[in-house]
Amino acid sequence: MPNYAFPVPPVTSVPVQGSDAQFPVRNIYCVGRNYWAHREEMGVTDRDPPFFFTKCRDAIVYCAPGATVDVPYPPETSNYHHEIELVVAIGKEGSNISKDEAVSYIFGYAIGLDMTRRDLQSQAKDKGRPWDNGKSFQYAAPMGEIVPIAKTGEIVDGRIALSVNGKIRQEAPMDEMITSVSETIADLSRFHTLYPGDLIMTGTPAGVGAVVAGDILEGSAEKVGALRVKIV
Repeated sequence: MPNYAFPVPPVTSVPVQGSDAQFPVRNIYCVGRNYWAHREEMGVTDRDPPFFFTKCRDAIVYCAPGATVDVPYPPETSNYHHEIELVVAIGKEGSNISKDEAVSYIFGYAIGLDMTRRDLQSQAKDKGRPWDNGKSFQYAAPMGEIVPIAKTGEIVDGRIALSVNGKIRQEAPMDEMITSVSETIADLSRFHTLYPGDLIMTGTPAGVGAVVAGDILEGSAEKVGALRVKIV
């Protein structure tokens, strides 16, 4: 056994629906600006190739079905935004995956939030710097359980939505993604070998906005489930 300098941190994992298995998280990849209306509200009107950023595993906050989970308002921001997303869980290793083969690499799906310190992200954009401080931090990825693709089938459409304090803020059919899930997997795998345990957050529809302490966020995605968090 290696003599580690300090205790090894626990494995970050998300429960798999319908079993006692846990999905061990490896990397979290996120697709930027993947719905047209969201691109427009962020001031972008042309179509770029897909681009990616990452979140740390500490970002994950598991949201059990039917539970309300506390999510702390993060430090060093005064403009904290919600972004509801379909999350794809990868189940086998692959690189240079074709679009037609991509579905065979999907273990399952989850619903998740890409929480964003928008002011820090905007500052980074203005200076041409990485988005890490705006996107990758503790509690920045509340997420529901992984639903195996054997239960859902391939998800190519269906409604995804988010309400804040009971009022709908984001709502769209998932087939409005600019780059489909299969295309996203294929493109990402050109740059990175994908491994079991990788998660891909597939982009958010229009309607992103600020939240404050006390707000209740409720998200849902057809065939996948729901989550409910309180900003504290």
